[in-house]
Amino acid sequence: MKAIILNENNVLKDKSIELRPILHNEVKVKIIASGFNPIDYQMRENEHERQYLFSPILGREGSGIVIETGEDVTEFKPGDEVFFVCGSMGSNGTYAEQIILPEAIVAKKPNVTNFEQAASLPSIGITAFQIFNRVDWNQIENILITGASGGVGNFILRILLGKFNKKIIVTAGNEESIQQLIEIGINANQIINYKQENLAESILEINNNQKFDIVIDAVGHQFSEISAEVLKANGIYINITHFITPKANDLLFGIGATILNISNFIYAREKQYDYFRNSLNQIRELIDGKILQSLPVKIVGGLSAKTAEQAQQTLKNNQTQGKKLIMLNQE
Repeated sequence: MKAIILNENNVLKDKSIELRPILHNEVKVKIIASGFNPIDYQMRENEHERQYLFSPILGREGSGIVIETGEDVTEFKPGDEVFFVCGSMGSNGTYAEQIILPEAIVAKKPNVTNFEQAASLPSIGITAFQIFNRVDWNQIENILITGASGGVGNFILRILLGKFNKKIIVTAGNEESIQQLIEIGINANQIINYKQENLAESILEINNNQKFDIVIDAVGHQFSEISAEVLKANGIYINITHFITPKANDLLFGIGATILNISNFIYAREKQYDYFRNSLNQIRELIDGKILQSLPVKIVGGLSAKTAEQAQQTLKNNQTQGKKLIMLNQE
């Protein structure tokens, strides 16, 4: 099959490979579409993220059609339309025409989405549901989400808007992102452009000078410091990116904040497949029930190293304009 390989020189290359035989509890999926995530380029640049590099074929999520099943598989048959997350749990990543996966981390594709939309949901949705499930939202009144137009920020925002009536303030950096946030239910007076000066002061001002019960930081770096400055004593800081600065750590410690580190890796490493299956089913039910809408997507090309390199650079340069980048894996 055709695949994109990360070679020993850290360069993406097109290559033809053969997959191993499937095991008794596995399914083989023809990948129709796959999603790009920041970890794809971070594994090439960052030692912390490199520990998640389990295959020279990158890519962590996708959608497609089951083409073969192991003898003990009961929930799927050839021809079923599915979406999935693979992480370190599959035969390879999703920069390929096919993948072999444990049955337990595959779910039926939402009926109301196409393959491209379905491929945009797993990584973002599973991460967002971990945030949602680890917080007692009945104790929360004021919420700040940094980078709310990005994938995880956008999805958790959609969940919160669908489930609760909370005071939510979000940050965004351009008019297109702002308009997308307005379209999903945020008022213009709840959005602050993060490019302005004295950002922490401006965020507090828009929140009537009240500090926040919780900050969901989908950006990190200097935003971790701003998040700490606007968080109330004993508030909750949700760390999605692993990019907290030393200064932010000091500030968060000083206010007695609870830091929730959001990572799916531990569930993959310990093969807690129910975590992934339950989250995928939650996503499908909310999408099909029209409680949530699928994310806006941008198709960046077909299965090629050129497409993958372009997508990774777009992610790195923060030029997605609020859209999930998708590759079409079949000609």
